[in-house]
Amino acid sequence: MEPNAIDQALDQLERATASVRAAFENMQAEGLADAAGAAAHGATAGAIDPFIFRFAIFVLAIFVGYYVVWSVTPALHTPLMSVTNAISSVIVVGALLAVGISASGLATGFGFVALVLASVNIFGGFLVTQRMLAMYKKKEK
Repeated sequence: MEPNAIDQALDQLERATASVRAAFENMQAEGLADAAGAAAHGATAGAIDPFIFRFAIFVLAIFVGYYVVWSVTPALHTPLMSVTNAISSVIVVGALLAVGISASGLATGFGFVALVLASVNIFGGFLVTQRMLAMYKKKEK
């Protein structure tokens, strides 16, 4: 290898190390996904777009969620529905914040749509949970 190529490789390694250090320092201040995205962005010299990195995490979460839900035994479906309703209530809080704090009309519109869809999801989840619990009750004669 030429000395110039070695110097360039060492410079790139130093930049990547500095960016990993900065991402580690940001990990306490920001979310873990943002820090991991910044570390990947710095280590690859900007070859990975942070949106693609977060989208890959989202797709992996879909697969993990699918396999977790379908591997649950039927006796545990009712508690799973209750936990899903609790998660949807957190989404309602986020949607309320998006509607109330947003600076643009587009964000307010998306927040309102999220609020309506999460509310429908919670209401439907409680109905399904109620029907599932009714199956376990003894019928009166």
